Amino acid sequence: MTLSITHLGTGSKGNATLLATDETKILLDCGFSGRQLEKRLALLEICPSEIDAILISHHHSDHSKGATIAQRRWDIPVFANFETCARMGMDPVNECKLFESLERINLGGDLSILPVSVNHDRSDNVGFIASHRGERAAVVTDLGSWNDELIRYMSDCVHISIEANYDSERLWEGPYPSQLKQRISGRGGHLSNRQTAELLANVVGSHTRSIVLTHLSEQNNAPHMAESEVLLEIDDLFSGDLSISTQEGPDFSHYLGQSESEKIVI
Repeated sequence: MTLSITHLGTGSKGNATLLATDETKILLDCGFSGRQLEKRLALLEICPSEIDAILISHHHSDHSKGATIAQRRWDIPVFANFETCARMGMDPVNECKLFESLERINLGGDLSILPVSVNHDRSDNVGFIASHRGERAAVVTDLGSWNDELIRYMSDCVHISIEANYDSERLWEGPYPSQLKQRISGRGGHLSNRQTAELLANVVGSHTRSIVLTHLSEQNNAPHMAESEVLLEIDDLFSGDLSISTQEGPDFSHYLGQSESEKIVI
């Protein structure tokens, strides 16, 4: 089996992504309660005790609140950088396996993860580049802007999961307080549909087989809006599968190098 990428759910109520190979199963982020994690993994016929590691992108609760529960209940090791570990309330020496940005993490014999710094809310946030048998996948959420380094590491990925958090018009015409709107749309906030489209236009090509748009705001976005905005920008560059991940996952899995997603039958 190649590397599979399955979003257990994405959005402000919780985020977690399962990466699985023949030898290794890991979670990127764990923003669900223990009960929710069990329930969502069960749809994939996986027990939490089968998870080899949890890697946390940043400390915000929708990405991290289930990590300590999973560690305590199922003895799953948690990986994070120092600031994230400390802000999660974990002991960086005894309770967390620390990593630095651009420090490759080898997990099992067939999967490695490269954390790449991204700019989000003044926290030490990272995106993840997964490598398996010479092919790579990117899982990058919660960033308000990007840099050349991120472009470089995403550019040869055959799969990309990337946030498309909000539609600008909906955000600015919506009920959020002005300060919150400015934070969301700022350089350290989230990507709009337009920004996501522009980022993808810099990294996709004939090698790109699949894209998943994640972390859509229920208040300030809609799947059809995110999809149409992105396709308008990359339609001439991309011929693979474009899917939307919602809060109520898991709905589908992608397999590295394979264009079409496979639906999860419940």
